[in-house]
Amino acid sequence: MARNINFVHKIPLSPRIKPPLFFSFCCSSQSQFQTENVGDKSPNLLDRERDEQIRKLRVLLQQNRTDTAHRLLLSLVQKKSVFSSPSDLFSLFSLSVPSLKPAFSSILLSVCCEAKMLSEATQVYDLIRNEGMLPSLPSIKLFLELMVGSKQFDKTLNLFEEIVASGFRPHSFVYGKAVQAAVKLGDLKRANELVDDMKRRGLSPDVFIYNVLIGGLCKERNMRDAGKKFEEMCKRKVLANRVTYNTLIDGYCKVGDVEEAFKVRERMKEENVEPNIVTLNSLLASLCRVGRMGEAKSVVHEMEACGFMPDGFTYSILFDGHSRCGDSEGAIALYEEAVRKGVMINNYTASILLNSLCKVGKVEKAEEVLKQLMENGFVPNEVIYNTIVNGYCRRGTMSRAIETIEAMEVRGLKPNGITFNSLISKFCEMREMDEAEDWARKMEEKGVVRNVETNNILIDGYGRLCLFDKCFQILEGMENSGVKPNVVSYGSLIHSLSKDGKVLEAEILLRDMVGRGILPNAQIYNMLIDGCCMMGRLKDAFRFLDEMVGSEIDPTLVTYNALIHGLCKLGRVTEAEDLFLQIKNRGLIPDVITYNSLISAYSNAGIVQKCLDLYETMKEIGITPTLNTYHPLISRCGKEGMAVVERLFDEMLKMGLAPDRVVYNALIHCYVEHGDVQKAFALHNEMVNQGIHPDKMTYNSLIMGQFKEGRLAEVRNVVSDMKGKGLVPKADTYNILVKGHCELKDFGAAFAWYREMFENGFLPNVCICDELSAGLRQQGKFQEADIVCLEMTAKGMDDLNVNKDLAKAAKM
Repeated sequence: MARNINFVHKIPLSPRIKPPLFFSFCCSSQSQFQTENVGDKSPNLLDRERDEQIRKLRVLLQQNRTDTAHRLLLSLVQKKSVFSSPSDLFSLFSLSVPSLKPAFSSILLSVCCEAKMLSEATQVYDLIRNEGMLPSLPSIKLFLELMVGSKQFDKTLNLFEEIVASGFRPHSFVYGKAVQAAVKLGDLKRANELVDDMKRRGLSPDVFIYNVLIGGLCKERNMRDAGKKFEEMCKRKVLANRVTYNTLIDGYCKVGDVEEAFKVRERMKEENVEPNIVTLNSLLASLCRVGRMGEAKSVVHEMEACGFMPDGFTYSILFDGHSRCGDSEGAIALYEEAVRKGVMINNYTASILLNSLCKVGKVEKAEEVLKQLMENGFVPNEVIYNTIVNGYCRRGTMSRAIETIEAMEVRGLKPNGITFNSLISKFCEMREMDEAEDWARKMEEKGVVRNVETNNILIDGYGRLCLFDKCFQILEGMENSGVKPNVVSYGSLIHSLSKDGKVLEAEILLRDMVGRGILPNAQIYNMLIDGCCMMGRLKDAFRFLDEMVGSEIDPTLVTYNALIHGLCKLGRVTEAEDLFLQIKNRGLIPDVITYNSLISAYSNAGIVQKCLDLYETMKEIGITPTLNTYHPLISRCGKEGMAVVERLFDEMLKMGLAPDRVVYNALIHCYVEHGDVQKAFALHNEMVNQGIHPDKMTYNSLIMGQFKEGRLAEVRNVVSDMKGKGLVPKADTYNILVKGHCELKDFGAAFAWYREMFENGFLPNVCICDELSAGLRQQGKFQEADIVCLEMTAKGMDDLNVNKDLAKAAKM
């Protein structure tokens, strides 16, 4: 059947001031085209052949045999043996048969598009436009499709605008390609404007256009608007297809909204739209990402019921799910199932499986699985061996990591930068910098470039050890060897300097970094701000914040958390609260770190109710408390009564948080303060049984408990136990001992502890000395009282109430 060609006849055009939009895009390719394959024929013979082909084309078009003309043109364009270019062919035909020019030009443009010859198609289009014509709708469609397929999105939109400006009434397909180009450029506003223009012209967006818009919104993770666009599509009676549903399901899965993804799947069933393997793999991946492996298994069953056999990619998703759950046994069982079913396991799937085993330290098992795979014909690549090397490095079994590299080389595989960087990174983590440097040298000896990542690892390693001269040497060496440091290179060193309190040096490095054309990011400023806050230099911290904003770098939640923590440490809670409000005003969401800082600050200020209010607020908005939340709460709320403390402790346990030493110490102290010494000692025993070693705070509370019970003999046992654990009593413990005995009128024992305290270089406070001296004198122990007074006076504590008596004694 003859091909129908619809074309637009000549349209009057205003004189062009500049060449057509696309002409300059391709003029270089034309000259190249003209030199190809036309120099091996004599001019006369070539002219005769051209004339003959022009004649054939003319006859075919006159007979309306457009399909045959189309095939002939395609042959001429692809061979390039007669005409130097499609433009040459266009010019010769136009001169020969002007009346058939419109039909011929549209076929020629279509042929160039079908042959994927973008430059040549653009030349032909420009020639058509220079002749005052527009190509036919089918050829325009092909041209737009070629432009989009070649990722010429800006030029696609320019072409669309030119076509519309020429009076052409665009088809919905033409709009669709313009919308697609706008979405590909990330300009969803323009895409929607094009759709609105369509509607004004009486054209209805089709399923392709809606799919493109929904896809763009999903890519931006804007699922709310994607869902609205889907509902609009349904209201306009545009039937959603599998692409629509798959796009939405994948979008919801990627933002972690598994429930909404499954709602779309249910709607898909209601509309009788059959899923494909992509649909089910997306749902499977979303469940595996959140560790819902039971439900993932149900999706696999559905997959099999739909006639889709789980392939290697499906198993890689499942392996990753088991890995996220730390279920290496489940991963192994799944691997054995895959082997039984004859599933082909490629390098990608194998790397996921082996990595899941290596992550939980089962590197030997990973090697065993690799050996089984290889026995069945599997050929491992560098990624597989790098996974094993990294597994041994994570575990710190460096000799096995090195043996794996040797085995890799025996198989003819060359270790790469990732291989060596795994070793170097682990040696840096282990603070074995000589080994790290040795492997960096071996890396170069084996022809692997010591790249910026390697140098960054070494800078970070030396920085952690505060060997900053070595860090600067590496930076200088990078510059000398032509390896340009990046923001990570400087960031590692700035981080280390800031952590070591060298904020001035870190700022100098920042200025050097900017001077070399490397722009700092939010992370760099966060490091500096955190370093300033740690040193109590809040003025400098806020100066960096201002600089950050001035450089159009948006502060992050980390920025605000560092500043809030710094203010809270200095007791400037009101200013911290102001920053807390700024977080919300900037569209950020406070996290548990934000709340913990504020709770701790109010706890230190003794404002217990505010601590509890913040705690309740964070739970209401879905922020899960951590142990750092409960530390200040339990410590401070003891003054509110044990009922509040016990409620907090119970809630902590229900959240799956195991008490640490700080929690146990706070509880033990609270029970002692409230007179339940038996409970305090029970908690001490529980603490020890949990493998948590008591510290001086623990023992100080226990000593106070024994004094409260009046069990003086037990006090010495507690101190002996404390010393036996290697905890040497200091001033705080001795003060408790002296004061405790004084309160129980056992001034002799109090004096004995005082003497031990003094001989160990500690001094009791003035009040305790007064109480001890007065008590000793009341019991007639004047010599001991005088000793206390003389020793305290010698140490500069001359404001004791017994100084007058001491002066008399000194004269005797």
